[in-house]
Amino acid sequence: MLTDWIPFEISINTVMLAGGCLWSLGLYLVLSSFKNTLIEQLQRWFNFAERSLYTSVEEFERTRPAREAQNSFYASIFSIIPFLILGGFCNWAIEVGLGDSWGISTGILISISGAIYALGQQNSSS
Repeated sequence: MLTDWIPFEISINTVMLAGGCLWSLGLYLVLSSFKNTLIEQLQRWFNFAERSLYTSVEEFERTRPAREAQNSFYASIFSIIPFLILGGFCNWAIEVGLGDSWGISTGILISISGAIYALGQQNSSS
């Protein structure tokens, strides 16, 4: 179906995609302080950028709670992108250094280790 629209073939390496996503999940869990800072900065930027769209102060204040909630959602979604890039780079480096079969294995290892670390960090903070 996709080949009907595009005259050339796109090949997707699913092993590299899966390994990169596993690495990004592990990094997302381990680097929680960076994740929270990134989400906060994206929220501030989205709120600032959206303020320029309103000419009326009354309309801006009336719709503020809904817009801030929406911007918070968008910030949490967009905060995943740097981790996907970093996870893809880490997976690529592992596959170049150790071989093709190590990408997913180390991705699983970092994801499980990151989950355990996040649980321990959450337990120690409460």
